[in-house]
Amino acid sequence: MFETAELGAKTSREEFDAAAGPLRLELLALQEKLREADFPVLVLFAGVDGAGKSESVNLISEWLDPHWIVTRAYENPSQEEAERPSFWRYWRDLPKKGQLGLFLSGWYSRPVLDRVYRRSDMAEFDRRLDHNKAFERLLADDGALILKFWMHLDKKSQKKRLKAFEADPLQCWRVKKGDWKNWRRYDKFIEAAEHAIRRTDFSHARWTIVDGGDHRHRGLTVLRHLRDALAQHLARPKPRRHKPAKPKPLRTTVLGTLDLSQKLGEKDYVTALREARAELAVLAREAHGRGISSVALFEGWDAAGKGGAIRRVTAGLDARHWQVIPVAAPSDEEKAHHYLWRFWRHLPRAGHMLIYDRSWYGRVLVERVEAFARQEEWQRAYAEINNFEDQLLHHGMVLAKFWLHISSEEQYRRFELRDSVAYKKWKLTEEDWRNRAKWDAYEAAVHEMVERTSSAAAPWTLIEGNDKNFARIKIIRTLCDRYRHRLAQP
Repeated sequence: MFETAELGAKTSREEFDAAAGPLRLELLALQEKLREADFPVLVLFAGVDGAGKSESVNLISEWLDPHWIVTRAYENPSQEEAERPSFWRYWRDLPKKGQLGLFLSGWYSRPVLDRVYRRSDMAEFDRRLDHNKAFERLLADDGALILKFWMHLDKKSQKKRLKAFEADPLQCWRVKKGDWKNWRRYDKFIEAAEHAIRRTDFSHARWTIVDGGDHRHRGLTVLRHLRDALAQHLARPKPRRHKPAKPKPLRTTVLGTLDLSQKLGEKDYVTALREARAELAVLAREAHGRGISSVALFEGWDAAGKGGAIRRVTAGLDARHWQVIPVAAPSDEEKAHHYLWRFWRHLPRAGHMLIYDRSWYGRVLVERVEAFARQEEWQRAYAEINNFEDQLLHHGMVLAKFWLHISSEEQYRRFELRDSVAYKKWKLTEEDWRNRAKWDAYEAAVHEMVERTSSAAAPWTLIEGNDKNFARIKIIRTLCDRYRHRLAQP
């Protein structure tokens, strides 16, 4: 695989200077167009130590306008990063649409090194590479341009480069003990790299292997690839938005099977609430002590009781250890990123609980029904969401998903009540009435959502919500069940 990058290609100063001027002007013009585009650019640099990764990043930053460039380099995870799923720090650092993101020691570095040093077996290596593929796939599907450069040196040239750095007082800091440890395992490193490149090389995230021996040749190779890819991506036609077909009402849905007549009397409710809250508080404290974080999300019909249920859940918990994120229409900053970005960025630290009042499922609910997302966007979201939740569970988080269901008649009664009570009027909007008119479309969307995203590891809990007392107790008891199941694991 790396033979073509070991041919010793060189570029003279005259050749470089002749090409540099026009190439730089082309790149600046393309960057100006990128600023108005609806996609970000991610440029990932990986490869052997000393092959020119940092120099390539510096060259791009020197030639282009740095105001629209995000540069990130990663070392061992900090305490804050280690308390969250491994991709949290990459999601947090994603560039906005119109920006260029340069990444050093990104999401390939740790999997490759762990394989080289036998900290992971081949099955684990492939699992982590598959997570990389899924990450790049969903970003590319959302429009991102992804370029991956593997900067290469043969073993002899790498040794010479590292020794040259050590002998230079201005660059000796660049060589660490780990670089020589990697060099001594050069063959294992290359073996792992070849496997990673083959497994993750796709048209939407293509690897380019660059000969790092000559800095001028290396620089022109990287910059020309960036120019060509950016020009091609900017020239692609924008996807057409088709008017969504009106869905046919389903004869039966998962919501239609729920018994909405279930009730809990006030006296029994008070007793059950006190007991359930006490148990949840004990379990949450144990989870906090063990560093187990949790995410609970609430979806449901307008006026189904999400806010009231959340208040009953949090009332008995330590306020230092939980946070509620109300999810509304995305802000301008959120629109400038992939739709999952705003959910990744809030993930809790170890031992903390995060509650989403509405969630990432808006992609396959309101964005689907209201045609805010194109059909191909919401259809691929099921797999994207399943992958996201798999990462939360693999990290050891507790995940609870609730849909609060009420009948159409009960919703109408609650709307009327809100309209008649002064301090509740703010809860009722014209949008609520418009959504109500699309009841059948939303019910069909909920049915498919449950069908395609409920699993043994991440099940949906459907809550019979016509009686608020019954619904609230079922929710708290379900949370207790989720905690007990997780706490029983090592």
